[in-house]
Amino acid sequence: MKTNTPKILTSEEKYNLQVKQIIQTLSDDLPTLFERDINYDIYTENIEFRDPISRFKGKFNYRIIFWTLRFHARLFFTDIYFDVHQIETTPKDDIIVDWTVRGTLRLPWQAKVLFNGNSTYKLTEAGLIYEHCDRWDRSPWQILKQFFKSEVIDAK
Repeated sequence: MKTNTPKILTSEEKYNLQVKQIIQTLSDDLPTLFERDINYDIYTENIEFRDPISRFKGKFNYRIIFWTLRFHARLFFTDIYFDVHQIETTPKDDIIVDWTVRGTLRLPWQAKVLFNGNSTYKLTEAGLIYEHCDRWDRSPWQILKQFFKSEVIDAK
């Protein structure tokens, strides 16, 4: 009689499965981050976030960042999108996401906002994200200047 004994995974196999799960979660969460909350199970309690204008530490503060993004998106934009172009892992087991934020401001002249960026997520040995660093293709001032024009400012 044949028995079905479950395969015991090595720590490397468990880690690789966890990384795949993180990539799937990011793929599901990021395109809708302006509409609904993300899944925080893939982050450590001490997650550190950095972008060109802010730096925070802790999952509670990380949750506030995403709440603030949703709040301001609804308040200031008639439409806003977070387009994910690519998600890849690096040889150092970082996850890099290339993206674009684009939207139309809730202003009489319907100013358009557009900027590209990437997010680097660093993983613990257990396969949880402990650091999230965003880079933008232009300065915060260049992005803000788009609010006062009726067309998108060229990236260069």
